[in-house]
Amino acid sequence: MPTVQTPTPFTDRVTSLRPEGAYAVLAQAQALEAQGRRIIHLEIGQPDFPTPANVSEAGIAAIHLGKTKYTPPAGIPLFRELIAEAAGRQRGLNIDPAQVVVGTGSKPGLFFPTLALVNPGDEVLYPDPGFPTYEAMIRVAGGIPVPVPLREENQFSFDLEVFDARVSDRTKLIVLNSPGNPTGGVIPLEDLKHVAEKARQHNCWVLSDEIYTQLVYDGILAHSIAEVDGMLERTVIVDGFSKTYSMTGWRLGYMIAPLLLAERLELLLTHATGCSAAFTQYAGMEALNGPQDFVAEMVTEYRHRRDRMLELVNAIPGVHAQKPQGAFYIFANVKSYGLSSKEIATRLISEAGVAILAGTDFGAGGEGYIRLVYAVSLQNIEQGLEKIAAWFKAL
Repeated sequence: MPTVQTPTPFTDRVTSLRPEGAYAVLAQAQALEAQGRRIIHLEIGQPDFPTPANVSEAGIAAIHLGKTKYTPPAGIPLFRELIAEAAGRQRGLNIDPAQVVVGTGSKPGLFFPTLALVNPGDEVLYPDPGFPTYEAMIRVAGGIPVPVPLREENQFSFDLEVFDARVSDRTKLIVLNSPGNPTGGVIPLEDLKHVAEKARQHNCWVLSDEIYTQLVYDGILAHSIAEVDGMLERTVIVDGFSKTYSMTGWRLGYMIAPLLLAERLELLLTHATGCSAAFTQYAGMEALNGPQDFVAEMVTEYRHRRDRMLELVNAIPGVHAQKPQGAFYIFANVKSYGLSSKEIATRLISEAGVAILAGTDFGAGGEGYIRLVYAVSLQNIEQGLEKIAAWFKAL
């Protein structure tokens, strides 16, 4: 037989990549459902509300009007103007539309600034537990991931003592996420000022993931570090339409960066994705221009669901959780049971029929926690927590 030539090994930038926990658990849940099992989904972080009708209709109308061609890579100029105005108003900032770069969801806003700023060997500080894409994007860029723990006793803000010990002149980028996934924590303004001082001292950039910025409760404000004096010129704000307007499948997000960096980001987009679909951008324009009642109503409903889920979680002996200040996740402490987070998550789906995520799907700092999503119906919350409580009781 002829010799089969072995392909060249993959590069380090892809061999280090791992599946995102939410998608892996969803696939497992769907496989069980295909076998006839009923699974209650508390694992996927997306709104269960439909996209507002006026937004969907704007997208459909754009298709009928032939808005299906290429757009400028950074986005339709009018759309960038609307984003600059809306994002600036929300944060009390003066944003130039030229600073806005539209992307296919918010993930380009995480990856492309990292590629533009981080050279091989540069250190990047990021939250642990945190969104798994943070570590992935750092490694793809050749950077050195430096996790900074989030502390439950601090409402899941940074452990600033550890942060101070790990930030240095080798730090090129600091990643923030507030409100945070998976914890629901909001970084206090004083902590942001502390991080800002260190960023200026060590001359590093900040990448601020603010995708949940409008999903906050109980009168709490999610401040942006860009609001702190001197930080707008060294911060990239990442936001989008997926969570606020229930547009996860539309793939529409944006980054706001200093002008020279925005130009580099546009070039990365040009060569990577070309542009975002025109009709999704017209839908985004309607989301910003149209009535905002939907957002307020959704937040009110999430608050109601949060309170009910929190009540049920904290009623389970040996399990407790902080009240989330934002997003739509409860990060429950299960350390008293002596089992790993992964074992608990695996057994809950197979034995109780409830899909949740292990805290370690978000980094080593998530050990001893599980993440539950309350962007689901109240009925699913109550049924899911009933099954979870019964499973823990059986232990």
